[in-house]
Amino acid sequence: MAKDFLYDSTSKMSELISSHPELVMMLPRLDMTLGFGDRSIGDVCRRHGVAPEFFLLMCNVYTNDNYVPTGQTLDDIDMSRLVDYLRRSHNYYMGKRLPHIERHLQHISITMPAKVAKVFLEFFDTYKSEVGTHFAYEEQHVFPHIEAMQQCRRDDTYQMSSFIDAHSNIEDKLDDLLQIIFKYLPEQATGDDAISVVHDILMLSHDLRKHALIEEKILVPYVTRLERSMA
Repeated sequence: MAKDFLYDSTSKMSELISSHPELVMMLPRLDMTLGFGDRSIGDVCRRHGVAPEFFLLMCNVYTNDNYVPTGQTLDDIDMSRLVDYLRRSHNYYMGKRLPHIERHLQHISITMPAKVAKVFLEFFDTYKSEVGTHFAYEEQHVFPHIEAMQQCRRDDTYQMSSFIDAHSNIEDKLDDLLQIIFKYLPEQATGDDAISVVHDILMLSHDLRKHALIEEKILVPYVTRLERSMA
């Protein structure tokens, strides 16, 4: 993995996070905390019960859009934390980030004409509902399927091909929301709230794109290989 990535398990965790601060978003989803000292990536990972190879794989995908792990890499790495990571990501988006953005939008909408505010908030509410449906599908169908196979139990009730067919890009509508803000936000609404909500939406969109890449480049090929091995 070192040849694909500038860091390996002997590198200092503080140097990795300093060079790629966006990786801070990953840490709580793996029960990892700040305060690394001079510990290596491997040491920090083991202290938190995370396989260093799995952590570096996630870092590769999160920081390099062109990185594609080989099938052998997926076979060799302990993936026992993958589902928990994705589930925690869902909880973070639905329980923290989306409600935070919604509060900003509600405050901004006060400055808008009533009809415009209604359309504005309904657009976001529809988006939030679609995200919730998207995540619920994964949690009700995909995750139990993976966990069964990780426990060496064959599961014929679901196939990863169904996930591929049903998968949607939930981050795209955030771009639409940004365009609405850029084009139609009243002048009196500009200021700290407007800047804050744009920043929050951009950060969420970036994180959701990385989430989608993890599913595309790790989850799908990993589970497909599991299914083949148990066929």
